[in-house]
Amino acid sequence: HVQLVESGGGSVQAGGSLRLSCATSGYSDSGYCMGWFRQAPGKQRVGVAALDSDGRTKYADSVKGRFTISQDNDKNTLNLQMDNQKPEDTAMYYCAAGDRRLYGPHFDDYNFWGQGTQVTVS
Repeated sequence: HVQLVESGGGSVQAGGSLRLSCATSGYSDSGYCMGWFRQAPGKQRVGVAALDSDGRTKYADSVKGRFTISQDNDKNTLNLQMDNQKPEDTAMYYCAAGDRRLYGPHFDDYNFWGQGTQVTVS
């Protein structure tokens, strides 16, 4: 049974930092791709950052150079360090798990999702 539980959301002023974490369990430790997505009010959910089992990463253009995706050494926790935040980063953030793709980390066809954590930047 796959479980993804996000934490670390909250409110921050523009230019500040937040760190999101996602505790994962029940997912295969081979051939995976883990990702962070966000959905702002009235908008579609979009991919923010992804990391696959080969250690490759992918970022949305809007967060490159500001956000960093990583895993703890035990690979049971997925993190998203968000620096120099902007008001447009305000959204519900979701952790998700999917299958590895040969073409690299991706924002496609994720199988499992967490409940989300709210991030507000003012």
